[in-house]
Amino acid sequence: MLDHTAPERIFNVLFLCTGNSARSILAESILNKDGAGRFRAYSAGSQPKGEVNPLAITTLANFDYPTEGLRSKAWDEFAGADAPVMDFVFTVCDNAAGETCPVWPGQPMTAHWGIEDPAAVEGPEIARQTAFVGAFRYLRNRIGAFAALPVSSLDKSTLRTRLVEIGQSEGASSPRGSAA
Repeated sequence: MLDHTAPERIFNVLFLCTGNSARSILAESILNKDGAGRFRAYSAGSQPKGEVNPLAITTLANFDYPTEGLRSKAWDEFAGADAPVMDFVFTVCDNAAGETCPVWPGQPMTAHWGIEDPAAVEGPEIARQTAFVGAFRYLRNRIGAFAALPVSSLDKSTLRTRLVEIGQSEGASSPRGSAA
């Protein structure tokens, strides 16, 4: 539940993807840096690969984003009673958006921000690197728009509309943009 009385409140945000090795990892790092202390980002997957894609780490490092502590983990970690209560949950891959997610404590706002999977790109190293840089840029643009929202002062309906609009921005892998 969003708290409209605490101006210094830090909002918890969970980014979900099936494998939790690329897109959700990128998003976690981007929001933790660009959220200017207003957000605490996490990432998880429904079927985590168990390791972060090395090109995700390289891309983040190349753009001077933090990589320490990033790991591929199951979304179950965030559904338990001892987990941080999420204010927002965003799916960044179409597969995760279609899966039945756990019931998140606190009833967070959700939206689908799908982009193409850079880890699925095959071919020469430069093509794979380009895919990761593209994914990074799309996510950074969405996260920048999200971080600029006056979250505490928007009513739920307006906030939901804005979150869906962000998910439909350039690079969207699915025209749905609907709530996850």
